[in-house]
Amino acid sequence: MALHLLRLGDDALVLGQRLCQWITRAPTVDEDLALSNIALDLIGHARALLARAGRLDGTGRTEDDLAYTRPERRFTNALLTELPNGDFATTVARQLAYSHYAVLYYEALAHCADPELAAFGARARKEVAFHRLHADRWTVTLGRGTEESARRMRHALERVWPYTGELFEEDEVLRRLAASGTVPSPAPLREAWLHRVTGVVTGAGLTVPTPTWTARGGRSGLHTEEFGPLIAELQSVRRQFPGGTW
Repeated sequence: MALHLLRLGDDALVLGQRLCQWITRAPTVDEDLALSNIALDLIGHARALLARAGRLDGTGRTEDDLAYTRPERRFTNALLTELPNGDFATTVARQLAYSHYAVLYYEALAHCADPELAAFGARARKEVAFHRLHADRWTVTLGRGTEESARRMRHALERVWPYTGELFEEDEVLRRLAASGTVPSPAPLREAWLHRVTGVVTGAGLTVPTPTWTARGGRSGLHTEEFGPLIAELQSVRRQFPGGTW
């Protein structure tokens, strides 16, 4: 189970770090605050998941150890979460895909047999529900806005969509955990996810893309070219001042 929790924690940590890059750069002050708060929620999720993973894997590593001392090939996040922010529409499309997935998965996790994980899922699903509302609202705003905003939103969906399939992939580790009832598999949630995001996208006057390829590899440590600089930024202070305390 430690590996699965590590993957979920890495998703939240990496996406939270990406959103932090919008601070002082968002289109409005309100959005600066909104994206900052979403990032804080995600980093809170990452702390809980990584801390539990460190206890379960027998290494005794803390969430800080896992976040700040692993090389990039040891991160197991889905590639979607590390995609560069791009313009605001790209960030919205990425948030749309991830937040709808996260709501469904954490809802399922809230019913698992492990009381600590169930409590986490119950709390986290409420937080990501607000992230989903934020992404839904902006998808419709941009899609129904000007010709330029609709063009950007359409391009953003096409950019992001090949990376969504990895969220629902089920390998042997996850298959075994799901079969034992330890944690839910995300694979059965894909149809509900597609139904929900399709409703939002069509409501925005746009069309859900049909990718001709699917990105994968993040779960096994194979990342995009832009991932290295992101992790270097995340870990820079810890690496510059190892053992430092504040």
